[in-house]
Amino acid sequence: MDYTDDAAVSDLLGRHRVAVDRATHGPAGWIGGLALAAGVIWPFVGHTAPATAGRPLLAYAPAGPLLVLAAACLTLARLRWKRALMHKELAGYREALGLARAYGIEPAHVPPWLEGRREDGGGKGAAPIPRYAPVERADEGTGTPPSATLPPKPAAVSEYERVADQGGWHDEVGWLLLFAGGIGAAVAVSSGEPLGLAALALVPLAVVVWVAGHRQGSRKADLRPEAEAYARAVVAVRAAGAETPDLSPQLRALLDD
Repeated sequence: MDYTDDAAVSDLLGRHRVAVDRATHGPAGWIGGLALAAGVIWPFVGHTAPATAGRPLLAYAPAGPLLVLAAACLTLARLRWKRALMHKELAGYREALGLARAYGIEPAHVPPWLEGRREDGGGKGAAPIPRYAPVERADEGTGTPPSATLPPKPAAVSEYERVADQGGWHDEVGWLLLFAGGIGAAVAVSSGEPLGLAALALVPLAVVVWVAGHRQGSRKADLRPEAEAYARAVVAVRAAGAETPDLSPQLRALLDD
């Protein structure tokens, strides 16, 4: 693929933009969204139907399978979207843009969807453009190549290696606590058992879990660019023939991504 051919790149981006949108708005996404809405609403309205009057199992139990179906469909839609976004032609184009930036050539425009960001450009992005250490140009007068030296590992990189494998469970646990609290309270109201309202205590606990996960995710997102740049610098120096320390599993995972 010649990424310097404007016509070819325009055609490539057009085709893959359609593929990415189709993966996002396909049947799996619609079914998952509808099942999620139905699963959340069911505990509050299911017991009002005449067919479920006096039958708690029918009034509340269907919410569980609906939420499981929603999680499965939304996960499938996410996987298809990520697969379309990580297509080798798009990955190659992002690599070319990353290399251009390393040589001091800033792209005029990078569409947000290419990095998996929102249309307004927000979000961390599921497939960011690779970051490389700036390239030192050779001396034009002597033609001497730049020396291959590895800078000391920054403290931010060591911190990223420490926290990279932490977390990842906050969203799931938070939703489980929220659903458990809401369903428990709904059952308490419908059955006239006030003790069941104690389940509402799970709702603020879910918020605490989400806040902790958000802070941990933000911290890792802040550290990731410097860690990724250092990992790529290690690879570049090693390719130039210099001795470098082995990359940690956390930094190797960054390059694999």
